[in-house]
Amino acid sequence: MLRNSTYQYNLPVDYHNIQQMAVAGDMMEDFVVIFRDMMGRYLDIGEDMNVPDDFTQKEMQTGLWWRHLVAGGIAGGVSRTCTAPLDRIKVYLQVQTHRMGISECTQLMLKEGGVSSMWRGNGINVLKIAPETALKFAAYEQMKRLIRGSDSARQMTIAERFVAGAAAGGISQTIIYPMEVLKTRLALRKTGQYKGIADAAYKIYKNEGGRAFYRGYVPNILGILPYAGIDLAVYETLKRRYIASHDNNEQPSFLVLLACGSTSSALGQLCSYPLALVRTRLQAQAAATILNQKRKTQIPLKSSDAHSSEDTMTGLFRKIVRQEGLTGLYRGITPNFLKVLPAVSISYVVYEYSSRALGIKMS
Repeated sequence: MLRNSTYQYNLPVDYHNIQQMAVAGDMMEDFVVIFRDMMGRYLDIGEDMNVPDDFTQKEMQTGLWWRHLVAGGIAGGVSRTCTAPLDRIKVYLQVQTHRMGISECTQLMLKEGGVSSMWRGNGINVLKIAPETALKFAAYEQMKRLIRGSDSARQMTIAERFVAGAAAGGISQTIIYPMEVLKTRLALRKTGQYKGIADAAYKIYKNEGGRAFYRGYVPNILGILPYAGIDLAVYETLKRRYIASHDNNEQPSFLVLLACGSTSSALGQLCSYPLALVRTRLQAQAAATILNQKRKTQIPLKSSDAHSSEDTMTGLFRKIVRQEGLTGLYRGITPNFLKVLPAVSISYVVYEYSSRALGIKMS
């Protein structure tokens, strides 16, 4: 990965540079890197570190860049819709204070709202793709100009791309984060609680104020860097250990590279997942309080006191470990991993067909 000077860490949902990467280095390793990048996008933490595409001057002038972004948006929307039930199960399990299995959670949700309730929160999850992609792309272009300075033609290093991508992800997340909060609230809502996205936004603002739309913002931002750093470090370490342990610097096989990539992504997710869980609980706090005050829920949510010190990020960490143990920090991680493979597969296939329809030639 470090060998390819033009390699960019973490591809977005479109796979614009696959052909260049395959030509630049070993095709098997490039496939594994792409697989890791796609895993990162569909795990609970990781997608905010995706570095936007670098488009050539010709692609910018001919308008090919927006076709790639549109194709990626379509692929992301379809894959999120297809895996929405698993995503909602994950969110419900994250806010539980007691052990609950996937089948039990699914039965309770179906009993409360029927089959259609499994897609609650998916509308806002798909809608936020467009503004998030546009903001990240614009921010990334600005960061590139700042980093390059007067030498606009200079090729950026991997570290510089990483910094630019992280900054772009942080900027876009800061602006669209209220949509993340809305997604969590809509996923956890009971039948009849909200009429739609606009009604949910109005009621949250009226009852809780504007600050409610940024609950969980800090752990959301903090969770990005551990995932990306651990993923990158573990992958390179495992690959180098393998090469060092074999004679004549034998290059690892496809299966070894795939194992290294899967292991690094899984470890990155395991280390950063507690921050994702705390983020979700903070986002759902007021919703859980209001629901528990007005009615007895079939799926008991965490009750909270808006003025409690335990409702801060660090306070909530201590409370979870004290009352639920370390396993409480990993509730919902199983459906989170289960949705990765179908999401990646669907996204790639849809992107291929969308690209062809938009006139993009794919390798």
